[in-house]
Amino acid sequence: MFHPVNPPRRIAIGTHPDIQGILPAVEEVRTFLQKYDIPPVVSQPLDQKDFRQQIKDGAFDLLIAMGGDGTMLRAGRLCAPAGIPVLGINLGHFGFLMEIDDQNWSQCLPRIMDGKFFLEERMMLHAEHWRENEKLAEWEALNEVVISRGSLVRPIRLISEVDGYALTNYVADALIVATATGSTAYALAVQGPILSPELRNLIVAPVAPHLSVDRSIVLSDRSEVKITVYTHHEAVISADGRKPNPLEDGDVVLVKSSEYNALFVRMQDPGYFYRNLTRYLEHNPTVTD
Repeated sequence: MFHPVNPPRRIAIGTHPDIQGILPAVEEVRTFLQKYDIPPVVSQPLDQKDFRQQIKDGAFDLLIAMGGDGTMLRAGRLCAPAGIPVLGINLGHFGFLMEIDDQNWSQCLPRIMDGKFFLEERMMLHAEHWRENEKLAEWEALNEVVISRGSLVRPIRLISEVDGYALTNYVADALIVATATGSTAYALAVQGPILSPELRNLIVAPVAPHLSVDRSIVLSDRSEVKITVYTHHEAVISADGRKPNPLEDGDVVLVKSSEYNALFVRMQDPGYFYRNLTRYLEHNPTVTD
């Protein structure tokens, strides 16, 4: 889904807290933007408490995420509840989610300041961890939610239901519930389907299933997936690769579409995804010409 936009005036730059050596690049972008008649551009790591509160309060019209795909995921999740669009400038290795890179940002930013871009809406996931009748945690995810075995190399048993109806049982290393955005991330690595990013679907994909259904299942965004964990050893849940939370025997994970959507700034035509797909899938940083 694409939305009409106005040129941004209140702009912030967000960076990944663990990426080193990018402050000169951030300062260069910030200085470039100050040539325009706009309020001072704020630049902070995305884990900075006051900065996060400003974003939650809707203090900006645009957040520029500088880093790699991990930075874009953090920024997308943080900005979605406030409806703040995110523009990605790739300073990392892959940058599948990013719109521009560190070589062409000075040509692209004037177009942003003229409002010559569109907003791409990306569905997110909402996940909850329940133990008996107590909700222990909840997360929003842009890529995927993963229920997996822990450090022991033993599969876990998972019983899945959709909207209260039995789906299938898995004995597997993990089960992935992904969005269309996540279809080109972890889900792709286990032979899941590739979905166009504007589609509003949930993908359920097992990892290394043993004598279980080995096919991915694509569900409507109106579906709710219930996963019951049966294990006598360590199991965990992780949303978008964040720190895993431990799961116990009988715990339940509920996953459905989030009430929030991430908004990504795009300047390419809407067919960019298909044009770039082969190039990205063939990308391998360990191979040299």
